[in-house]
Amino acid sequence: MRKNQVAVVGAAETTELGVIPNMSQLQLHADAALNAIADAGLKLSDIDGFATAVETPQQVCHYLGIKPTWVDGTSVGGCSFMLHVRHAAAAIEAGLSKTVLITHAESGKSMIGKTPRSTAPDSLNGQFEAPFGVYGPPSMFPIPVLRFMKTYGITHEQLASVAVVQREWAAKNPRAMMKDPITVADVLNSRMIAYPFRLLQCCLVTDGGGALILTSADRAKDFPRKPVYIMGTGESVETPMVSQMETFNSSRAFKTAGPLAFRGAGIAHKDVDHLMIYDAFAHLPLFGLGDLGFMPHEETGQFIADGNTRPGGKLPLNTNGGGLSYMHSGMYGMYALQESVRQMRGIAPAQVPNAKISVCHGVGGMFAASGTIVFTNERSST
Repeated sequence: MRKNQVAVVGAAETTELGVIPNMSQLQLHADAALNAIADAGLKLSDIDGFATAVETPQQVCHYLGIKPTWVDGTSVGGCSFMLHVRHAAAAIEAGLSKTVLITHAESGKSMIGKTPRSTAPDSLNGQFEAPFGVYGPPSMFPIPVLRFMKTYGITHEQLASVAVVQREWAAKNPRAMMKDPITVADVLNSRMIAYPFRLLQCCLVTDGGGALILTSADRAKDFPRKPVYIMGTGESVETPMVSQMETFNSSRAFKTAGPLAFRGAGIAHKDVDHLMIYDAFAHLPLFGLGDLGFMPHEETGQFIADGNTRPGGKLPLNTNGGGLSYMHSGMYGMYALQESVRQMRGIAPAQVPNAKISVCHGVGGMFAASGTIVFTNERSST
């Protein structure tokens, strides 16, 4: 796709975030969708393209009463929504759709009408991982992370500083779940979950959702909100079992999606004003900084510990508080996208002054997938 030819014209999260026991997962989809449609100044009848993950497109479309002529049900974990943005932009450019709605919602905490997730026993990870106790993030991440720490000299204190810095951002965000300041000592003294991860290094478990609306850049100028243009996109997938063996040296999917987006956008690292990196656990920002090429992996821990990503730092990172302190309903990618859009609109609670380019980088499926979107608020940007 060509850069800056498609724009986000509507963006919103569910009315509430956190614990929402009075709404089913499908109702959360609808709430996010209606909020985004109102944000764009549209009606449900204006939507002719739709994408979602986990829930099927037909389920959500039936509930909303829309009949799109282009749909995408790609579901590869928490970064699915980055891939949806890429696919929707391509569909709009190809003339397959004019106005695309992308929704995400999960009743991750209350479990009301939540679509169950399971590992098929005949899948690769069902045959070769699950029988040996490797099942779910807390058991899948620790060994590769320990190897990563040993290989690159990352300390426990540096890993803890990720949570500390993101809590600083969350303190500026009224909708963040966790706002009280924490220290490295607080993190290292919190309850052990699975070595080396302690409680404050693990993502939240919440209810909520979000939605985006995309259209062509030419149409976007007539919408009530300032358009946020899509400069570049990238995506990649790989076998989960292989990716887990690779993660001590980062993920190949990470290394593919990020550079694709940078090349498509025609930008260098010095052009990036704002960065979102999926952070289900505290190690992911370290992996992301290295894989995106901002610095060698061995420098990432000290870079964050030195305050470079905190408020006022040279590279603002996860400015909503991230999955560690803002919210995480089970698939975080949509919330990272929402924050990038807020920053480009200039309306974020912790707004980065004069930010013109935001990179939103996600991971999914236990490192088996990755998606990257480069946004800008200036159509003529670099």
